[in-house]
Amino acid sequence: MKLTIPELSLIVLIGSSGSGKSTFAKKHFKPTEIISSDFCRGLVSDDENDQTVTQTAFDVLHYIASKRLQLGKLTVVDATNVQEAARKPLVQIARDYHCFPVAVVFNLPEKVCHERNKSRTDRQVEEYVIKKHTQQLKKSIKGLQREGFRYVYVLNSPEEVEEVIFERQPLWNNRKDEHGPFDIIGDIHGCFDELKMLLEKLGYCVEKVKDGTGSENYRAMHPEGRKAVFLGDLVDRGPKITEVLKLVMSMVKSGAALCVPGNHDIKLLKKLRGSNVQITHGLDNTLEQLERESPEFIEEVKTFIDGLVSHYVLDDGKLVVAHAGMKEELQGRGSGRVREFALYGETTGETDEYGLPVRYDWASDYRGKATVIYGHTPHAEALKINNTINIDTGCVFGGKLTAYRYPEKEFVDIKASKTYYEPAKPFLPEEEKADVFEARGDNDTLDINDVLGKRIIGTRLMNSITIHEENSIAALEVMSRFAADPHWLIYLPPTMSPSETSKKEGMLEHPAEAFEYFRTRGVDKVVCEQKHMGSRAVVIVCKDSQAAAKRFGVVDGTSGICYTRTGRHFFDNMELEAALIDRVRKVLDKSGFWNDFNTDWVCLDCELMPWSAKAQMLLKDQYSAVGVSSRVALDEAVKLLEQASMNKTVSFDVDKQTSGKNADINALLQRFRERSELMHKYVDAYREYCWPVNSIDDLRLAPFHILATEGNVHSDKNHLWHMDNIAKYCAQDDSLIIATNHILVDVTDTESIAKGTKWWEDLTASGGEGMVVKPYDFIVKNGRELLQPAVKCRGKEYLRIIYGPEYTMEENIQRLRNRAVGKKRSLALREFALGMESLERFVRNEPLYRVHECVFGVLAMESEPVDPRL
Repeated sequence: MKLTIPELSLIVLIGSSGSGKSTFAKKHFKPTEIISSDFCRGLVSDDENDQTVTQTAFDVLHYIASKRLQLGKLTVVDATNVQEAARKPLVQIARDYHCFPVAVVFNLPEKVCHERNKSRTDRQVEEYVIKKHTQQLKKSIKGLQREGFRYVYVLNSPEEVEEVIFERQPLWNNRKDEHGPFDIIGDIHGCFDELKMLLEKLGYCVEKVKDGTGSENYRAMHPEGRKAVFLGDLVDRGPKITEVLKLVMSMVKSGAALCVPGNHDIKLLKKLRGSNVQITHGLDNTLEQLERESPEFIEEVKTFIDGLVSHYVLDDGKLVVAHAGMKEELQGRGSGRVREFALYGETTGETDEYGLPVRYDWASDYRGKATVIYGHTPHAEALKINNTINIDTGCVFGGKLTAYRYPEKEFVDIKASKTYYEPAKPFLPEEEKADVFEARGDNDTLDINDVLGKRIIGTRLMNSITIHEENSIAALEVMSRFAADPHWLIYLPPTMSPSETSKKEGMLEHPAEAFEYFRTRGVDKVVCEQKHMGSRAVVIVCKDSQAAAKRFGVVDGTSGICYTRTGRHFFDNMELEAALIDRVRKVLDKSGFWNDFNTDWVCLDCELMPWSAKAQMLLKDQYSAVGVSSRVALDEAVKLLEQASMNKTVSFDVDKQTSGKNADINALLQRFRERSELMHKYVDAYREYCWPVNSIDDLRLAPFHILATEGNVHSDKNHLWHMDNIAKYCAQDDSLIIATNHILVDVTDTESIAKGTKWWEDLTASGGEGMVVKPYDFIVKNGRELLQPAVKCRGKEYLRIIYGPEYTMEENIQRLRNRAVGKKRSLALREFALGMESLERFVRNEPLYRVHECVFGVLAMESEPVDPRL
C-alpha cells in the first residue's frame, strides 16, 4: 500500500492510544524526523506519563515542528491528534511555512487498541480513554480535508498498517538535480522577432516546421545541450504572441526549456476559462491574435499555462527562477502564497501616480544563498541587488530582451526593433545617459541586522570564524562614523604577527626564529621583503569613473580610493587622494597594465610613507613629547652628576631605594648616562621615519601585493610574482611609487640563511625597520594548519619606538622575553582568512553585503584584547 507524501511536509499521525502510531513512525521515519508528545512531556517534566504538563509539552512540540519546517525538514507528529482543536495548530504551522499537511489516520477497531494497550509495559491508559479516542476519531475523518489537510490516508486494519510503503515525492519546483548550463530569458510579451534573434545569438538553432495538420510551428535546440528558462509573461502587448507561445511550448515539450508563469499568462488562462477579467494591459492584443488560431491550439495553450510551476529551484539550490522573484523563506515551498509572490511580488495594496501597484523592495532585504533571477518590473538594464537579478529590460516597451547565462554569469541582449507598446510608467533613461545607467543598484550594502550579535562566518581558508557580540559593537561604531564609502571597502588587510622571541643578547626579534617557523612547518623557501616604516594603505584604482560606477557602484565621479586598514580615508584632504589615484592610474595606463591583466580596476596592498603622514598627532602628542622632556631631564641630571663626581666630598641621599646610605655617584652617573643615550637613540629611531609632507611629491607608495583584478584574486601567485609585476607595471616611471627590496632565502640551507640574516642586519643597521618573511607561495597549509601569511622581524633600534627607550636594559628585556605571540598569530590568521574571503566574494560578484560581512569581521577583530606592541 503505497502512500505518496511530499518531500517537505508535516505528517500528522491520528489515532487512539494503542493504535501503534509510535511503532509505525519508528519503522518508516528517521528518529530525528519524529516529534512525540510523550517525548516532549519527558523533556519538560522528566516523566513521559505526566499528563499535568500536556499543554507545556505541546508548546515544545509546536516549537520544534516550526523550526524543522523553517529549515525545510520533513516532520512527523506522533500524538493522538483525535480532536480538531489539537490538529488546528499543526495545520496552521504547515501553512506558516508553506508546507503540505498530511494526515495518516489509524482507523483501527477499538478492540485492537484495547489489546495493544494491555500489552504495553511502559504505560497503560484507562479503557474509557481509548473508547473516547475512537469516537472522536470517527467524527473527525470526514472533515480532515476541510480542516486543511492536503493528503488524507486512512488505514482501517492492522494488515493495511503493515503493508504501508511511503514514497517521498519531490515538489514540482524541485529541479535541484538540473545543473544547466541555462539561458534565462526575461519577459517576452509577444516580441517573437527579438526572441528568435536572442536565441540565435545564444547559439540555439531556431527552425520553422509544420505539424501533422500542416500548421506552421517553431522549435529550437542548442547543439551543446544548454537549456532555456523562460521567466513568464509570454503574452500580451506584443505583435507576435502566438508565435512566441508556439516556440516556447515546443521547447518545453522537447525538454529544451523550462518555463514559469507570469501574471499576464495566468490572466489569459482565467479569461480562456471563462472568468470575467478586465481586458487591459495588452490582453486585447492576445485575444485578437488567438482568434486566428484553431480551438485545438487554444486548448493546448490552456493546458500549457495550467501546468506551469510557480518557480524552480535549480543546481543544488544555488539558483532560483521566478517571474516576480522569490524570498528565501518561500523557495522550494508550495502554497497559494508562494504562487502569489512568484506572480506579483509583494505589494502594499496601494497604487502610484501611474496607476501601478506599489511594491515592497524585497530584493534589498534578500540575504539568501541562492541567486534569484526574475523579471516582472522593467528596467533599462539588468538590475542586480544583493543576490538577485531582474532581467526584465522592457523589450515590448522599446528596451531590450535580455538573457542571463548561467553559470557563466553573463548577460546577452537584443535591442527592441521598435516600441510596440507605450509603458504606463517611463523607465528608459535619456538616450545620452543610457550608457552610464547604474545596473548594480545601491541597496546591497551592509545592513545593521547583518552585523549585530554573535556571528559565525564561513571562509574557504578556515571553516568558520566567530565574531563575538562585543567586538561587533566596537566595529559598528567605527564603520558607521568614520568609514569611507562602503562600496569601495572590499578588503581590509590583516594584522601581522612577529617571530618568536629571540634569546640573543639584547634582542627580542631575530631572523633565526622567523626562518625556523616556516622550516619546521615544511616550507623550504621564503621571500624576505624590506619592511617600510609607513602606514598600511589599500589602494583601489579604476581605469576611469565609468568603470568605478559599473563595478563598484560609486557614482560620485571618483575613480579610486586610498584607505587605511580600518576602512577610513587615508587622507583628510580629498584633493591629495585624487592626485595620488591619478598618478597611479597614469603609471598603469603607460605600462599596459589594463590590457595585460584584462581588467578595468585593481586593488593593491601597500605601505604609504612617511609614517608621519598619518601619525602626525601620535608623533606630536606622544613620541615627541616623551623624547623632548626626557632628553632635557636626563641631560640635566647627567650634568649635575658629573659636577658632583668632580667633588669627592659631596654625597647624595638618593631616594628610598638607598635607605639613607650615600650612593656611589659614579655608578649613578653611569646609569643616567646610559638612560640619556638610550633616549637619544629613541628620538633618532622615530625621526628616521618622519619627513615633512607639503605635496604629493613628498609621499612614497610601496605596493607589495596585486591583490585582485577583474575575475581574479591573485593569491594563487607566489610572492616573487607580486614583486616582479609591481616593479614591471607600477614602479617604473614615477618617483611616487617605489619597488620593495627583497631576497629569496632557502631556510634549509645554512649559507642562504646566513645571507638572509646579513641582509636583515644591514637593513636595520642603516636605520631600517626590519623585514617581513613570507612563505614563497601566497597561501600555505601544513596539513589542515593554515600557516602565517607573513612574519615580521623588526630591528633592535626600531623596537625602541614600540617598547620604549629603555627596553634593552637587562631588567626590562628579560621581562619582555615572556611575551606570548599565540593570540596575535591566531588573530592574524583569522583576519587573513576573512580578507581573502571578502576579495573572493567580490570577484565572484557576490552581493556587497556578503563582502562586507568579512570586511566587518576583520574590523571587529581589531578590538580583541591583544598586546598592540606585538
